[in-house]
Amino acid sequence: MSIEVNNISKLYKDQKALNNVSFKVNDAEIVGFLGPNGAGKSTMMKILTTYIEASEGDAKVNGFDVATDKKNVQKSVGYLPEHNPLYTDLYVREYLNFNANVYSTPKSRIDEVIELTGLSPEAHKKIGQLSKGYRQRVGLANALSHNPDVLILDEPTTGLDPNQLVDIRNLIRNIGKEKTIFLSTHIMQEVEAMCHRVIIINKGEVVADKYLKDLREGQEQVIIVEFDYRVEDTFLLRLPKVSSVKNTDGFIYEITFSTKEDMRSHVFDFAHDNELKILQLNQKNTSLESLFRELTS
Repeated sequence: MSIEVNNISKLYKDQKALNNVSFKVNDAEIVGFLGPNGAGKSTMMKILTTYIEASEGDAKVNGFDVATDKKNVQKSVGYLPEHNPLYTDLYVREYLNFNANVYSTPKSRIDEVIELTGLSPEAHKKIGQLSKGYRQRVGLANALSHNPDVLILDEPTTGLDPNQLVDIRNLIRNIGKEKTIFLSTHIMQEVEAMCHRVIIINKGEVVADKYLKDLREGQEQVIIVEFDYRVEDTFLLRLPKVSSVKNTDGFIYEITFSTKEDMRSHVFDFAHDNELKILQLNQKNTSLESLFRELTS
C-alpha cells in the first residue's frame, strides 16, 4: 500500500480544514483527489509530504509514518505543489542539479528526467524564459529527480493552454505506469483523462471514493422513486442487487443498484406487489460531473 490515511483531522485555530479523513492508495495507481476550492485538498497533501502535521490521526507513505519518520517519507515522495516554486534565473539543468544534490542523486539521473519529461529542447534555457507548460515539466522533473515511488501533485495542470494540457496529461499517465500518483484538482475532466480512481472531498470530509471504470461502464445506477406511502428501508434492501437505500424527502427514495441492468421494472413490481402507487420513477445520472455536483453543492 503506497498511501494509508487513518482518521486525519487538521485544525487551524477554530477552523477544521480536515475532519476524520481516511483512505488508501494502492501501488502503481493514479488517484484523483477532487473537490471544490477550500475543500482541504492542499492541506491533506501537505500532511502527506510532511510539510505540516495533522492535529489528529495518522498517515503512512510507503510504510513510513509521516509524523515520526519524516526523512524516509521525503525520500519516498516526489512533490509538485500548487504554486510551483522555481528559481527563474537558473538554467533548467542547473536548477535540477541544485535540487538533486539535496538527495545525493547521481548526475546521470538528471539526464534521465530531462528526457522523461520532454525537456531536452529547453534544457539549455533559463527557467524564466520557459512557457508555463515547460515550467510545469521542470517541476515534474524535479519531483522525479530522486526516483521516488510516490508522486504527489497539487493542481499540476493549472493555467495550461489546451495543447500543454494534453502533453502534461500524457506525461502523468506514462509516469503512472510505474509509480503511484496522487493528484489534486477541481477539474473533473482532468480526473477522467488521467486517473483510475477518484476520491471526492468536500468541507474537509471524504464524500465519495469510486473507480472511474465503474462510472464509465455504468456498473452502478441510482433510481429515484416516490411512493404514495412510506416504506421501510429494510423492505427496499430486499430488491435484487441493491447496495444502498436513502430516504431523501417524504416518500422519495434513492435506491442504488450495483448493476448496469435497468432495475426500474423491479421497483415497479415491488410497488405492485405491495399495493403501492408510484408517483415518480427516474434514473439518476451517475457521471463523475453529476456525482461531483451532487456531493459538493
